[in-house]
Amino acid sequence: MNKVYIGLGSNLKTPAQQLRQAIASIRLIPNMQLIAVSPFYGSSAVGPGQQPDYVNAAALLHTTLDAHSVLDELQAIEQGQGRIRGPEQWVPRTLDLDILLFNNDVISTQRLQVPHPRARERNFVLQPLLDLNAALLLPDGTSVAALLAATSKQGLWPLPDDTTEA
Repeated sequence: MNKVYIGLGSNLKTPAQQLRQAIASIRLIPNMQLIAVSPFYGSSAVGPGQQPDYVNAAALLHTTLDAHSVLDELQAIEQGQGRIRGPEQWVPRTLDLDILLFNNDVISTQRLQVPHPRARERNFVLQPLLDLNAALLLPDGTSVAALLAATSKQGLWPLPDDTTEA
């Protein structure tokens, strides 16, 4: 059984509802079990330009699927919720589902980088991961708690508990 941590984010079309809908869709994927979902957080958009704030969370999955099959399933959910992929990286989106960790594997292909290449510096990724597993380590042995402690907490805030119900 593969242990997968994913990041969820949205800043368009009722973001908390987008995350709840994605969680419900993940529950329906054959050969995948949703184990836990972190609390939801509000976060300031990263990158150039003006964007609405994001809602972010993380989830822990168990699956018999390989990493690229998980990616295919997550991208199908994104597309089903109106995600439009283009060449621009820093754009608003209805839904962003990223594989953050896949077992203790390091994956580097044209389609997939695991651990997620920018996870180490993003409080909106690290805090939800820490909520799911306070002792979580990256494949290189780096503690998620230590990374979060070294990261600014600016631009991240907890959302009310009722936003996380799926």
